[in-house]
Amino acid sequence: MARFRTWAVIALTGALSLSLGACSSTGGKRAEDARKAAAAQGRAAVNTPRWTFAMITHSGDGDTFWDIVQSGAKQAAVKDNINFLYSHDDQAQQQAQLVDAAVDKKVDGIIVTLAKPDAMKAAVARAEKAGIPVITVNSGSEESKAFGALTHIGQDETVAGEAVGDELNKRGRKKALCVLHEQGNVGHEQRCDGVARTFRGTLRKLYVNGTDMPDVQSAIEAKLQADRSIDSVVTLGAPYADTAVKARSDAGSKAEIDTFDLNAQVAAELKNGTLGFAVDQQPYLQGYEAVDLLWAYKYNGDVLGGGKPVLTGPQIVTRDQASALAAYTERGTR
Repeated sequence: MARFRTWAVIALTGALSLSLGACSSTGGKRAEDARKAAAAQGRAAVNTPRWTFAMITHSGDGDTFWDIVQSGAKQAAVKDNINFLYSHDDQAQQQAQLVDAAVDKKVDGIIVTLAKPDAMKAAVARAEKAGIPVITVNSGSEESKAFGALTHIGQDETVAGEAVGDELNKRGRKKALCVLHEQGNVGHEQRCDGVARTFRGTLRKLYVNGTDMPDVQSAIEAKLQADRSIDSVVTLGAPYADTAVKARSDAGSKAEIDTFDLNAQVAAELKNGTLGFAVDQQPYLQGYEAVDLLWAYKYNGDVLGGGKPVLTGPQIVTRDQASALAAYTERGTR
């Protein structure tokens, strides 16, 4: 009996050891995962100096696209121990003044968009003269190298437009309306011109005041009412897609609404079939990689692209992919 109790104790002890070991292993992995997540959210992963990087964009107020760009930039800034400053203005002269202000602050790096490159050239040159490295993002890929930037991160707008033209062809569309919401933005012109290059149907441009959504809606509605043969409307930004949907409804049109860029609303409308497709240029990556590459240049003299843009798009997103992207759009990273 005593011998039986001894073996029972040994067996029980071994079982407990195995059980505790397994729990320790699982718990240890979970703890490690939690530690890594916390580090990514709030603590730097490097011990390099706390450099200051400024991002200056041509965004207007309330444009959700730029919230996603900032989300990526801020995440990289935390990881890289960077003090990140963000400012924006949709008027080119004011945007240039913001670049000048960053130069005056003697920041360690500048990230800038070149939607209206002629207005930005002198400001970028001043940054270069001050020895501040510059990376361009989103718009201005053709001018980036000539302006002296280290590299450009974004989507080739002409290539993206061509992808839209190809997709319209696949869908059997014959007449499309391309809605430009910011006059003078070279990237927008390149998008529509790219569509026209590959689209086998007829393409018309419609210029609207993108800061006035009721005006945008009424302008699209008027076009759809005047020309019932328009079977596709292409908007150049996610916030304008839903406005085009409303215009289609009020006009009694059956035109398909397609758009450049993603947000949670676009993902939802792709899923329920309200929209046909979207073109994702991955703005999160544009912000993240811009900060990360500036850090790599400051730390190690690294440059990507070999004189060519670092492309983050285009990716055509349809109803089939919408569900998988929903979680990302809801958290503001796609």
